[in-house]
Amino acid sequence: MDLLNTLVDKGLRRETPTREEALAVLATSDDELLDVVAAAGKVRRTWFGRRVKLNYLVNLKSGLCPEDCSYCSQRLGSKAEILKYTWLKPDEASKAAAAGVAGGAKRVCLVASGRGPTDKDVDRVARTIDAIKSENEGVEVCACLGLLSDGQAERLRGAGADAYNHNLNTSEATYGDITTTHTYADRVDTVQKAHAAGLSACSGLIAGMGESDEDLVDVVFGLRELDPDSVPVNFLIPFEGTPLAKEWSLTPQRCLRILAMVRFVCPDVEVRIAGGREVHLRTMQPLALHIANSIFLGDYLTSEGQAGKTDLEMIADAGFEVEGTDQVTLPEHRGGGCGSVCASEPSEAGAVAEVPEARTDLVAVRRRGAGTDLAPNA
Repeated sequence: MDLLNTLVDKGLRRETPTREEALAVLATSDDELLDVVAAAGKVRRTWFGRRVKLNYLVNLKSGLCPEDCSYCSQRLGSKAEILKYTWLKPDEASKAAAAGVAGGAKRVCLVASGRGPTDKDVDRVARTIDAIKSENEGVEVCACLGLLSDGQAERLRGAGADAYNHNLNTSEATYGDITTTHTYADRVDTVQKAHAAGLSACSGLIAGMGESDEDLVDVVFGLRELDPDSVPVNFLIPFEGTPLAKEWSLTPQRCLRILAMVRFVCPDVEVRIAGGREVHLRTMQPLALHIANSIFLGDYLTSEGQAGKTDLEMIADAGFEVEGTDQVTLPEHRGGGCGSVCASEPSEAGAVAEVPEARTDLVAVRRRGAGTDLAPNA
């Protein structure tokens, strides 16, 4: 297939594909799916071998967010029956992080709901970072606290944070349809602040919110322009009690095409399969490892993931290996380490596109780990 040969060649040269080529990946048929995965896999293996980086989420503060992001179970007005609690103490967060590290996680991601941190919040997170790093040698810490004010990224960097996550989520053109309490430009500004402070920028997207193929390509090209070190690809978890609860438009095949498109546009970047992989990729998760080189271990912010042991078995069974703390994630030219309704697929004439079945049975509210008395899933 000429398209895939061209994309592989460009990926090995770190050359950006055209928008038309990226759209063509999303438009490939199910019959071509394994060819798409194999082509993206060549690019992935060139820059990342067969290593899989494990990341672990610690939700420092859950629920009660004043922002109105339609996809989020923690949003203003959410009726999702999630865990709600205020800031974990540093020792509580460190204990939760230790469970992930013991399970093989190389990076701990500290997340807090809200528009953005106050200076007092930054001090609190700084103490938490210190507690985690003093107990877990070699672990990377990424903070995800919302929109940053001037000087806060520098303070987090000085406190020992290695990275900062702030996702663009969707295209600039449709951002106002998803969120009204802040803008796409606000998110870009925070990613740029993290970059400027010397933090490794982590920024990605959410697929499955009713966006078009063009929207997906737009946000991924926007990410390429920001040049983050890692790009998390989330698949919408349609929580009951949120505006997007009825959005069940993703199939495992479409998820794989989206991951492949991201890999071709961002060939030498850590592509992470993030929230929603168990819900939408399901038994196709091992195939996604041929495209992405990073996943979250265990549970997410407000939903449960599959058992950590199952993740490790899946990685081994698929012929991959967990990346160790002594291994460098990024290619040398990037500085190594961590420093530096969906459009339906084309169908035959006269055919009616089948609507995927809503799998509400796969959405499980997190009831263990941070903020509870039960052991975390790791």
